[in-house]
Amino acid sequence: MNQNIDDQELLPHIEIEPDQPATAAVIWLHGLGADGHDFEPIIPELNLPDSLAIRFIFPHAPIRPVTINAGAEMRAWYDPHSGESSDSDIQKSSGSIYAFMQREMQRGVPSERIILAGFSQGGVVALYTGLRATHRLGGILALSAYLHDVAAAEREQSDDNLAIPIMMAHGTMDQMIPIVQAATSRENLIRLGYDVRWFDYHMAHQVCVEEIAQIADFLIEILGNG
Repeated sequence: MNQNIDDQELLPHIEIEPDQPATAAVIWLHGLGADGHDFEPIIPELNLPDSLAIRFIFPHAPIRPVTINAGAEMRAWYDPHSGESSDSDIQKSSGSIYAFMQREMQRGVPSERIILAGFSQGGVVALYTGLRATHRLGGILALSAYLHDVAAAEREQSDDNLAIPIMMAHGTMDQMIPIVQAATSRENLIRLGYDVRWFDYHMAHQVCVEEIAQIADFLIEILGNG
């Protein structure tokens, strides 16, 4: 993808700029029914050094009917119980996120300093996009998420992103996405050649203080040498 990306082509989103010109970007996807504001308050809690110069981008997912919400509309990257339609929605959402990546590269951020992050189904889309991206990424942050369609991921994975660091974090009491599903995803990602760092916490489908500290360490490790 080499075409210029105009802001009007992007999903509505929030951007948090660093105090100096951005040299890195984290594109962070929210979970089902939330919006881009959901993870905005975490940024100061990460307490990252200013030298990382990270631009944080929080896209808002499209509004669509969701089966588990009795068909009512809400922000969702895909409807997790809609079969083939779910696959199509994930692919479309991935294309929207790839447009953000392209725009960051146009703004001068090297692809190796772009991290895709997401919570729950946002993490699913982050993994889907990162494994197929044809530009080398810095890493992927998948929180309370899983790998969608392992067979397709294996067929479609991009050589450009083999062995990239992936941080997975999950709650041992998660009733939305059972930890065994995430752990199976971890094993499949390792089998496919990725550098997976796994953390689990005594929590449900949420984020905890210890997890935020691990996220900060991950971002510093990946982006601290640029």
